[in-house]
Amino acid sequence: MRAECTHCHKVYDIPDERLPLGKKVKFPCPSCKEVVELDLRAKQADPVTSSPPVSSKDAGKDSTVGAALKRKILRTVGDLPPMPQAVTKARKILANPSSNFKDLAIVLVTDQAIATRILKMANSAYYGLSNKVSSIQQASVVLGYKTLAEIVHMASSSKLMSKTLKGYGLEAGELWHHSLAVAFGARFIANKKSPEISDDAFAAGLIHDAGKLVLDEYILQRKEAFEAFMGDGQESFLAAEKELLGFDHAEIAFEICKAWNVPEDMTIGIRYHHHPSWTEANTLSGILHVADGIAMMSGLGTGIDALSYEMDDGAREKLGLEMEDLNKIMTQVVASVEKTREELQKD
Repeated sequence: MRAECTHCHKVYDIPDERLPLGKKVKFPCPSCKEVVELDLRAKQADPVTSSPPVSSKDAGKDSTVGAALKRKILRTVGDLPPMPQAVTKARKILANPSSNFKDLAIVLVTDQAIATRILKMANSAYYGLSNKVSSIQQASVVLGYKTLAEIVHMASSSKLMSKTLKGYGLEAGELWHHSLAVAFGARFIANKKSPEISDDAFAAGLIHDAGKLVLDEYILQRKEAFEAFMGDGQESFLAAEKELLGFDHAEIAFEICKAWNVPEDMTIGIRYHHHPSWTEANTLSGILHVADGIAMMSGLGTGIDALSYEMDDGAREKLGLEMEDLNKIMTQVVASVEKTREELQKD
């Protein structure tokens, strides 16, 4: 069977014996990573992407749903602040085993705002330093590369993720607290399952909901429609996004990550953090999914989209986590967020 991705128009020949007839199947396009859906319930299944088709009526300048709206929204991705150059350079230095603390300090002090926030975070109660650090180089030596990398990621995302999001029902700072909870949870889970990606898990957790920053105003404009669609809570907010916009916040986060030059594995993990089963090879998507659920259970940064959140038990089981493990991680997450939130909210 021939399947075409309607985002990048790549065509794939899939052997019929590999297709489960009578069912719907989804898989990420190997080329552009968008979702391709095949409806095999009909005699002739036509491939479509995750966004519903746009009718000729909606194909004008500004469709209210679907591909045209997505194109309009993606044009606003560039309005988000770019990842600071100092942070991008710092990541490269941190990834280079032959680099040293001095190299890192020289790069970070070129952005005074980032440097100031890094020092505030380094001196927060969470890290429990007996003496205050007063320079980036001192912080590097006292805390070490791994911890400093964590702080660099927090410093670069904290201000952006602290906005009020009325469409999602989030007050100022709530999305940041939720993102921080997911980051800590993802790191705790990764330490158990795949320690080699724990740093990426933490960084991805901080920006996994970046798509909400872009979609919020469009959701607020359609508030009544969202409330009506969700009704008595049988439908999830994610399903409402798909139905009323034609795509969800994870898809937009995927585009933001590409604009920010986020590493591919992290970008794919963020894209599928609500549907980890769609990308079995990406362990990070499952880690983010479970960490997201733990943050929701803890009540940290839960807007109206948390009311019908469902954790995929398959993702939890694949990570080898029992409910008892989730409860322990939740306790750790809450304690970690509480220790850091006061300093992180300071300007």
